[in-house]
Amino acid sequence: MSFRLLGLLALLGAGWGLSGVLAKPIVEAGHGTFGIILWQMVIGTIVLGGMTVLRGKTLPFGRQHVAVYVFIALGGTILPNAASYTALVHLPAGIMAIIIAVVPMFAFPIALLLGSESFDFKRLLGLLVGLVGVVILAGPQSALPSGAWIWIAIALIAPLLYGIEGNVVAKWGTAGLDPIQTLAGASLVGSGIAAVLAIGTQGWIDPFTGWDHTKALIVVNSLLHACIYSGYVWLVGRAGASFAAQVSYLVTGFGVLWAMVLLNESYAGWVWLALGIMFIGLFLVQPRDEAPSDPA
Repeated sequence: MSFRLLGLLALLGAGWGLSGVLAKPIVEAGHGTFGIILWQMVIGTIVLGGMTVLRGKTLPFGRQHVAVYVFIALGGTILPNAASYTALVHLPAGIMAIIIAVVPMFAFPIALLLGSESFDFKRLLGLLVGLVGVVILAGPQSALPSGAWIWIAIALIAPLLYGIEGNVVAKWGTAGLDPIQTLAGASLVGSGIAAVLAIGTQGWIDPFTGWDHTKALIVVNSLLHACIYSGYVWLVGRAGASFAAQVSYLVTGFGVLWAMVLLNESYAGWVWLALGIMFIGLFLVQPRDEAPSDPA
């Protein structure tokens, strides 16, 4: 594997980890969850839609395509981000970075249920080891805020939904759409859904009044998210999904590091133990190597 691909993997991990940390001051400022998601979707539409046009493609809106857009928008951004932002108000950003690493641990049993993969004892062991790490993380010995286990349970909704999303796309595809088209269409459709939810929950964020550093962070974080997502899609096509999946380790590692540096967070020894155990579980539960797909 070339150093260029390894460098991109590290860059994606650093950016994704930073994204979660930048969200902390945004949610603590009291901005509505769906208002944050709305502007993330709008900016994603501009960036990814622009990439689609530059590539000489359009966004089809047949029944199957719209179904894909709605599913990706809800299962890949709106619902998991809503769970993450809700939990992030009550949990340290570094803990959230650790929790997001369990996506492969949800993905494996879902793949078994869908019949997409066969039973693998090593991966089952990885799942069990990862669960031990989660239990340690949620226990009182981790010195997290009172009732943290409730917010950890809510935070786990995000990796569960990502696991469902990945398996459904792997099994049934995206109706002939390429990854950039899929993400651009999902961002466009998701903007409408998020706008309705933002207005309905009084979470609308006016971008033209009361401008402060948290609104600037919303824009920066949304741009970061769109660029990282595009880079990840390219990496999957160039190096294969198994190689790209290793970004999970880096997202968690960088997320904890960014939280310590930028937010002054610190953690009890039990948290580091939980992180180590979850990394072992993540290593065991990762899928087998596969050949890269067409980078086009």
